[in-house]
Amino acid sequence: MKLTVVIVSYNVRYFLEQCIISVQRACKDLEYEIYVVDNDSSDDTVDYITRRFGDAITLIESQHNLGFARANNIAIRQTESQYVLLLNPDTFVGENSIRTVIDFMDAHPKAGGVGVMMHNPDGTVARESRRGLPTPWVSLLKMLGKSKRYYMSHLPWDEPAQIEVMSGAFCMLRREALDKVGLLDEDFFMYGEDIDLSYRIMKGGFENWYVPAKIVHYKGESTHKTSYRYVHVFYQAMAIFFRKHYGHLSILVTLPIHLAIYMRAFIALIHMQGQRIRESLGLYARRAAEVDYAFAGSTRMQTECRKLAKRKGLQGRFGFSANEVEMSEHTCLVYDSQKYSFDDIIADARQRAGRFKCIGTYNSDTRLLITPNDIFR
Repeated sequence: MKLTVVIVSYNVRYFLEQCIISVQRACKDLEYEIYVVDNDSSDDTVDYITRRFGDAITLIESQHNLGFARANNIAIRQTESQYVLLLNPDTFVGENSIRTVIDFMDAHPKAGGVGVMMHNPDGTVARESRRGLPTPWVSLLKMLGKSKRYYMSHLPWDEPAQIEVMSGAFCMLRREALDKVGLLDEDFFMYGEDIDLSYRIMKGGFENWYVPAKIVHYKGESTHKTSYRYVHVFYQAMAIFFRKHYGHLSILVTLPIHLAIYMRAFIALIHMQGQRIRESLGLYARRAAEVDYAFAGSTRMQTECRKLAKRKGLQGRFGFSANEVEMSEHTCLVYDSQKYSFDDIIADARQRAGRFKCIGTYNSDTRLLITPNDIFR
């Protein structure tokens, strides 16, 4: 087997469905398999995905939430493919992305892992596509708001480059490297395990690379980044990584880092509480009401979306392409994912970045309109 794609899912069945569809398009000429590990979702993910894909995927159903690292490891241990792709369910990949990464790894046997060009829902490129190792000095700078070194901002975006840390949202791994350095560290429940594995891959004599293959990452659809649990898990992961790899250093070095971690966590909690207060006052509701929709696609898609927009009370404009519809900073630009390839959607959204709010997709087969914040059907 050339490739195993492992997707860990938690309460994101429609995002997961779109993700699997994009993987199937991207892997049509490859020998591959898809493993989905469901972390005890309560949204009928297991039955829905089973009905939708059947034997086309291997579904592992957990009776409780195992966390990201442990769930991935369960699937990896059951497979023997040359490469393993860890992929978030709240992503979709371009049709050429997976082949591009595999070709690169085939040509670079020292590449133990590869990350890609991730795009935000507004079409911009996500800085976390490439990261530096959070050494004590780099970590302290980042905590103080100076993050150029951490995000390796000196590297070009459209060329392959050697990096230090890959994102777990899309992480292509060489089996040989995993066999040598081990799987994901299960001390990390969620977040931080990708940094830890990237570090161990380099220590094992392999290289980590960035390749400008393209995906979209909606970010956090299954983690509820506005929850207090998210803040706890995220900053706890940072503390675990630092304690594991730099705990031997002098307290004069470690103490400022730990203080900075907990200070940032406290600030995040204060900011979150402020958001909740504003929500209770109705400020976010008024802002959400300003969102409008521009639909670009086939006649069938436009017909179906007109009915959907009327039924859901959405303000919409319609055209056969994005060039035919007006848009503003409040516009959610919805692409017909059957008329346009995912590669074309990503490329077009990147070209228009800054001229609209976010992208969405509509699939006439599933009758789903998927946006970063809402799903309509």
